[in-house]
Amino acid sequence: MRKTKLQAANLEGNADDVEAAFYRALQTGDIDRLMACWADEDEIVCIHPGGPRVIGAVAIRATFESMFSNGSIRAWPERVRKTLGAGSAVHHVVERVEVLGKEGPAQAWVIATNVYHKTAQGWRLVAHHASPGTASEIQEVSASGQVLH
Repeated sequence: MRKTKLQAANLEGNADDVEAAFYRALQTGDIDRLMACWADEDEIVCIHPGGPRVIGAVAIRATFESMFSNGSIRAWPERVRKTLGAGSAVHHVVERVEVLGKEGPAQAWVIATNVYHKTAQGWRLVAHHASPGTASEIQEVSASGQVLH
């Protein structure tokens, strides 16, 4: 049955496919599909906006189960920047998150980094680090040709 869930989550492709499956799982509140996106490693890590560092599949699952108890997470990755290596991929994204406020639905922004490794099971998420953002942060600041260190 696990193979069927993995296939249904489109986890046989590349890091882009796993990322798409991760955000679909968030949007539908599907904890099994969400966890299928993560590598089967002890040192996987997740940091939610304003939260602590959460290490390991059991702890990560618990945080998402708690979040899903309030419903799915309506988040979409935008402005994706990618760095790809032979066995790893890093995606820097701006997440557009729909939140329900006092006056109805509103948008919030989260700045996130998703790190993927190519494992024996295929490409899998090994780190998700998200920080709260603001509407002004949807604009990017970049400079070319400078070395910072």
